[in-house]
Amino acid sequence: MDLSLSETELAFRDEARAWLAANVPAEPLPSMDTAEGFVAHQEWEARLAEARWSVVSWPREVGGREASLVEWVLFEEEYHRAGAPGRVSQNGIFLLAPILFDHGTPEQQQRFLPSMATGERIWAQAWSEPEAGSDLASLTSSARRDEDRGGWLLNGQKTWSSRAAFAHWGFGLFRSDVAAERHRGLTYLLFPLDAPGVTVRPIAQLDGEAGFAEIFLEDVFVPDADVLGAPGDGWRVAMSTAGNERGLSLRSPGRFCAAADRLVELYRNRSGFETGARAPSSTTGGDHHRDRVVDAWIAAQAYRLYTWGTVTRLAAGGDVGAAGSVNKVFWSELDIALHETALDLLGPEAEVESAWLDGYTFSLSGPIYAGTNEIQRNIVAERILGLPKEPRGAAR
Repeated sequence: MDLSLSETELAFRDEARAWLAANVPAEPLPSMDTAEGFVAHQEWEARLAEARWSVVSWPREVGGREASLVEWVLFEEEYHRAGAPGRVSQNGIFLLAPILFDHGTPEQQQRFLPSMATGERIWAQAWSEPEAGSDLASLTSSARRDEDRGGWLLNGQKTWSSRAAFAHWGFGLFRSDVAAERHRGLTYLLFPLDAPGVTVRPIAQLDGEAGFAEIFLEDVFVPDADVLGAPGDGWRVAMSTAGNERGLSLRSPGRFCAAADRLVELYRNRSGFETGARAPSSTTGGDHHRDRVVDAWIAAQAYRLYTWGTVTRLAAGGDVGAAGSVNKVFWSELDIALHETALDLLGPEAEVESAWLDGYTFSLSGPIYAGTNEIQRNIVAERILGLPKEPRGAAR
């Protein structure tokens, strides 16, 4: 693993750092899970896109800079270090776009990617169902062929659909062949959330905001032009998305390194501790809290180095593969540890402090979304360690 940067990469990082320093809002935007905050985040996406920072690794003709993977990681580090707003377009940019590039038609790429880059069209992830969450292959929402109109009729219910409360389009899997095996006969479809037959019902989170929603579909017509990949090949297409979500693209190390730096700063502020001093104030919990802060910072740095190792492997022609499951378990547990330590440092003040408290409530969902950590541990056990498969119906 070579961590040295070229002159071009250093110039790219410096340009990103300068732009972010001049443009990141001085005050946090309202939550993107509110109507007001959703619009504010769309405006931020448009501002990023105007300067071509919204999708740095994409081709120039669809809004990108054709940045290398190394430059993408550098941008992510600078983005989070600058405290820039969360990305309301992340479902589209990080989950759907890689699949559109690999499996989409040229017409689909031209129709969907530019509006994704500018934040004009926000996408909701519509995979989970009431009886099919991490066990995605058991989904029952259907896509029935409509030969007369040249398309498909969608029926069923999706749930825990991120951003669906305010988003414009959804992407998900539907069973198009009920006689096929679990992983076969599935089709990947794109559909507008304001189409006739679609009902979106927001789900309130722990904080009362609608970060998720249920989507009910009743004879929703989707033309053939909005099938992603071949009909019946949806599982293979979707697994490409899952690999991105669990692996490198969804949770870049810059996010956790920035949080770890803020945690160190919080510890210093709470204790009045200066570099080189021998003993922190007892109000910070002494060695116990100090050790937890150090452990969280080391874990964030370890994740950063692991990611750079992944970047090196990908640059040499390798892939993420099942190692994405290792990533997913690690970052989801690291996120909780970072925020729990911060709340313990704050003590009773944590009840009214918003940034760390909001981060903590969100971190609790980490072990569940993007495939539960139990599922990821099974993948690590079976595909990386070569251990026996878990018996079906085994009690935990």
